[in-house]
Amino acid sequence: EFRRSFHQSLCRSVNFHLLGIHKTLIFSLRFRSKIDPSVFLHLFEFFPINHSIKPREKKKKKNSQEAMDLQPEELQFLTIPQLLQESISIKKRSPRTFYLITLSLIFPLSFAILAHSLFTQPILAKLDSSDPPNSDRSRHDWTVLLIFQFCYLIFLFAFSLLSTAAVVFTVASLYTGKPVSFSSTISAIPKVFKRLLFTFLWVALLMFAYNAVFFVFLVILLVALDLNSVGLAVIAGIVISVLYFGVHVYFTALWHLGSVISVLEPVYGIAAMRKAYELLKGKAKMAMVLVFVYLLTCGLIGGAFGSVVVHGGGKFGTLTRTLVGGLLVGVLVMVNLVGLLVQSVFYYVCKSYHHQNIDKTALYDHLGGYLGEYVPLKSNIQLEDI
Repeated sequence: EFRRSFHQSLCRSVNFHLLGIHKTLIFSLRFRSKIDPSVFLHLFEFFPINHSIKPREKKKKKNSQEAMDLQPEELQFLTIPQLLQESISIKKRSPRTFYLITLSLIFPLSFAILAHSLFTQPILAKLDSSDPPNSDRSRHDWTVLLIFQFCYLIFLFAFSLLSTAAVVFTVASLYTGKPVSFSSTISAIPKVFKRLLFTFLWVALLMFAYNAVFFVFLVILLVALDLNSVGLAVIAGIVISVLYFGVHVYFTALWHLGSVISVLEPVYGIAAMRKAYELLKGKAKMAMVLVFVYLLTCGLIGGAFGSVVVHGGGKFGTLTRTLVGGLLVGVLVMVNLVGLLVQSVFYYVCKSYHHQNIDKTALYDHLGGYLGEYVPLKSNIQLEDI
């Protein structure tokens, strides 16, 4: 009897308190007044809190723009697969920025590389027709072809330098912990582009000399084949192979590393090429393997595009050629993006190999100079050799 009466009185007391809280909430909502938390404290007598239960902590969301977790002393030991893995993981730190860079710069570059043959092939077919070489029609076709090739080369080199500037600047900003955005990258490109252009002009002079030598031995090879001179043909073939697989690949690696140096250090032009030559010592084999694989992959993609899309009209339908062409353009876009990321990370690998530390504060200020920020008068990006 006592327990029943106690239980009933307890239930009435709880209902009374709950009804009071309900009226308090309605009053607060109706008149938009703040609720005093003390009105709920008297409930703790009936519903004690178990303090041993800790509230669930929210996991901290990883900032995608935080500084890169690159250990300078460990970078020199990276193998080629590890370098590729590290480079691919960089775009996850600021996916929106890299997505916009890819869409606005790398995609037009990749599309132009493959699609230019679609426009030149009909002109070349006209030139191979039965029209006399000195006719007005042939001269007109040659003029159109030369103008198109000139505009294509300007577009190719411009977007190549713009893509390099955007990716190298973004990767360096992530490395120093600088806030990354597509707008800041685009704002920095004009000043970076000038430095890359000077470096490219020096590379163009070196490549002109290389191409002259290459052309001379190519003529010697053709003459030897015409004269059935086996010994001369073999010598010319060996020299041409060494020039392409050795000198050409090395010059390309030198150019790529010099481009990164032109962005990240206060040197450009021939000085950047000299610095790239010094940094490549000890890592030249690795750089040449990376460049050779990149050129081979681009060559295979271009060959497949030419055989299926450009010259495959009689074997493949329009839908098949369109789908294959779109797929190959997408693959080339990814290859170019990964290539630019590898190019950027390889610079830090070479610096680590030569035990040259990088002052992140000075590099941070150097990158800020491209955005018009204040740059201290004394800003030495490279510290003394350890």
